[in-house]
Amino acid sequence: METRIDKPYILRVAEFIYLEICKIKKKEFNLEVKEAIQKFTETNQYNELSLGKFHEKWFSDLKKNNYIDLESNQKIPDQIIKLLEIQRDTMIKQLIKIPKLYETKNNQLIELSNKASNFLWRMCESYELWCKESKQKNLIKLNMTD
Repeated sequence: METRIDKPYILRVAEFIYLEICKIKKKEFNLEVKEAIQKFTETNQYNELSLGKFHEKWFSDLKKNNYIDLESNQKIPDQIIKLLEIQRDTMIKQLIKIPKLYETKNNQLIELSNKASNFLWRMCESYELWCKESKQKNLIKLNMTD
């Protein structure tokens, strides 16, 4: 019988990002991870994250269920909810909405795009590091931490 390892709530969004980037890489396997991350910034899922909608939906579902997480079947403590709210706010600041059409000469937009990509990279790295720590190397698909 396999032992279930609960991932920290704070890593749920990192896992979501990681799996979405894996889907992009699976469709276009010749892409480098950085290119797949860039493509992710053009998706509806990225928009949901950058606007805080991912967390808001999660918070709404938790509230309806009396803050019992359906995945772990445990009540999420208030301190964790506060951390998740901070995570949401940080993501809104880091994952800015990049206009689809912008001049490549606009250094500020390029810098903001790079900042968002670097943030997504770190989220994916943190997910892989957790996979390694929890001895679930089978979940690692992008091999970003090697």
